[in-house]
Parts: sequence; structure tokens; C-alpha cells
Amino acid sequence: MGLAKIIKQVSEETEFKLIPVVQAVDIKSIVQETKLEVWAQHSDPVEFGPHTGKILPQGLNEAGALGTFLNHSENKFDSFHDLKKANALCQKNGLKTLIFASDLNEAKSIISLRPDYFAYEPPELIGSKDLSVATQNPDIIKQAAILSQKTKTPLIVGAGIHNKLDIQVSLKLGADGFAVSSDILKATSPKKELLELLEGYK
Repeated sequence: MGLAKIIKQVSEETEFKLIPVVQAVDIKSIVQETKLEVWAQHSDPVEFGPHTGKILPQGLNEAGALGTFLNHSENKFDSFHDLKKANALCQKNGLKTLIFASDLNEAKSIISLRPDYFAYEPPELIGSKDLSVATQNPDIIKQAAILSQKTKTPLIVGAGIHNKLDIQVSLKLGADGFAVSSDILKATSPKKELLELLEGYK
């Protein structure tokens, strides 16, 4: 909750839209406490029924989530069929979706599902302490941006975003937004780190 309140404070001070993406059990309390747009980290391709332990799109919606990540490298779907079903169920239940791809071919398949956003991230750079896709392989962002422009599907860039330079480079290459995790979570001062990242928009 502490980090969510910091995100709210920075969002209000800078007038940038910042969305906390949290575990399912925290959604309701963070929505109630901060009034921010909150997303879930994952949703399963199931509806009400015998699915013990699964995360239902209906449940996320009822908790107050407005969107969800799907197919993140740390929680990928076993099959494209399951991913397609999860995306459809989420959108049916009023959730926006951001689907992650680990290579260009997967990105093309994902865009065919018409998610609200997509991200093309090399798995080896996700969670990196000092490397980012913007500096190590900007061509990935260029390729993803071409797909984004052709299909009008907004591109979210992640994979090791650390500083305002990563933001600036990615924006110039065609990014629409950013997914940042470890850089904020591991920061001594999350607020300071958020403000420094947002300098990249200037």
C-alpha cells in the first residue's frame, strides 16, 4: 500500500497517468485507498466453476481492476489457445489487456488477438540491474513500433528501464508507454526514482 500511495502522489504532482499493477489480493484495497486505475498482474482463462486457485477475470473486475497483464515472461501461458481465451474473457468482463511477447513472431500473433496494448520484451533483459532494451537492442523497439503503427495497437516498452535516457530513446523509437518494476521496487527512494524516470518525457 505504501508504494501505491507514492504512485498516487507522483501522479498527482506530475499529472502523468501511472498505473500500479498488483497481485490480485491487493486490488480492492488499493482501489479504495488511492482511487487510482489499478491493474492485475495476471488472469486465467476460466469462468466460474471448478478452478481452485485460478484468477478469474470476473473476480478482478469485481475487485475494481480496470486491466490486466497477460503472458508476462514470469507467467506465460502454456498455449496460444489459452492466451486467446484469457484475452477474450478479460475484455468481455471489462478489463483492458496488455499482452507480452518475447520475440517478433509472438508479437505478431498476439496483435491478432486485438489486445488493448502489447509489449515485445527480450526475456534476458527483464529485471536487469544495469541493461535495458533501449540501450542494448533498440532495434527491437523499432520493429515493435512498426507493428504498433500498422495495427494501431499501443506499444508498451519494458525490459530493464532504468533512467530517463531509456525513456527518451524508447519514445523516439515509437513507444507509447512503459512497464517498470524492479527499478522502482528496488530503489532506495521510489518517489525520487519515479520522478527521475518521468524526466525522460521532457
